[in-house]
Amino acid sequence: MTRPALIRFAALLALLLAAPVSFAQTNSQPGAVGQTATATFAGGCFWCMEPPFDKLDGVISTTSGYTGGIKPRPTYEEVSAGITGHAEAVQVLYDPAKVGYEKLLQVFWHNVDPLTADAQFCDHGSQYRTAVFFHDEEQKRLAEMSKAGLEKSGRFKQPIVTQIVPAGPFFAAEGYHQDYYKKNPLRYKVYRWNCGRDARLKELWGADADAE
Repeated sequence: MTRPALIRFAALLALLLAAPVSFAQTNSQPGAVGQTATATFAGGCFWCMEPPFDKLDGVISTTSGYTGGIKPRPTYEEVSAGITGHAEAVQVLYDPAKVGYEKLLQVFWHNVDPLTADAQFCDHGSQYRTAVFFHDEEQKRLAEMSKAGLEKSGRFKQPIVTQIVPAGPFFAAEGYHQDYYKKNPLRYKVYRWNCGRDARLKELWGADADAE
């Protein structure tokens, strides 16, 4: 089943049940203790970018959404059509005392194809571009340093095309997208396998690939 077909099925099921999942229901956060920080990454399908961050100790929540575009409050249909300039992205709320931004960057790189512009795996268009959206100068410095390190490592012969750009407005995606891999594990695995995501990640990163 293709991803668009899966989307239509999920949307229809939500309508039939007349109980769409709200943002608050899918992204409940425990009472914050101490300082928290936000990181935003685009790595193709946002369904696939939540799991690797969710399993990190120190990550409080992940939210799938849209950023980097020009239209306020875009819908999935608009973003997937490539008419708003947004990228599918995941916003990570984390405790910097437990997990550093450097670790989040490492997880990000190992879950994307940084050599392909305006596409990720089977999904094509600028809405599936890879990007690090930095929220302050320290995140910018660390992101640029990590990208430069990869470029100098000799791992890849092709240039790294992942963007490092300032974070802008972030719009949470529709409820049925949040925690999709938990709510629809079989459909998620079928999509991920059919898209060739894990095979390409292993080709790029070898033992460092973060296959789910």
